[in-house]
Amino acid sequence: MGLYPEGLYAAHTARMGSTNVGEDEMKSCLVVDDSKVVRSVARRILEELNFSVDEAEDGQVALDACSEAMPDAILLDWNMPVMNGLEFLRALRERADGGHPIVVFCTTENEITFIQEAIAAGANEYIMKPFDHDIVQSKFVQAGIL
Repeated sequence: MGLYPEGLYAAHTARMGSTNVGEDEMKSCLVVDDSKVVRSVARRILEELNFSVDEAEDGQVALDACSEAMPDAILLDWNMPVMNGLEFLRALRERADGGHPIVVFCTTENEITFIQEAIAAGANEYIMKPFDHDIVQSKFVQAGIL
């Protein structure tokens, strides 16, 4: 029977995409934030968690990056110029392949209405800034990417 009870395997693969990736294969994460410092800190944490990391400074650059290669996960800021995080997330989820990446919002917006809006738009988890290694790891575990 394997790791999944019958019926759940199909649901898992539909939600997570292909299961052909070996457990030792490095997963990819796109860090989307207009702050170079935040992107640098996130990169260090994610590389320690064995992710390959790409960066984007706004939602439009991130959407373009996803057109080139869809990442396994996206760590996403809310407030950015050009295209904010929520606009990016809505555009991503409208794409045929946009349901695949795990999206974790990472922002200073802490009002429940912002969190509800992000989850309704397709975010998998939500992290408050400032964050550290343990918080990112915990949320990525909860989201099922680790």
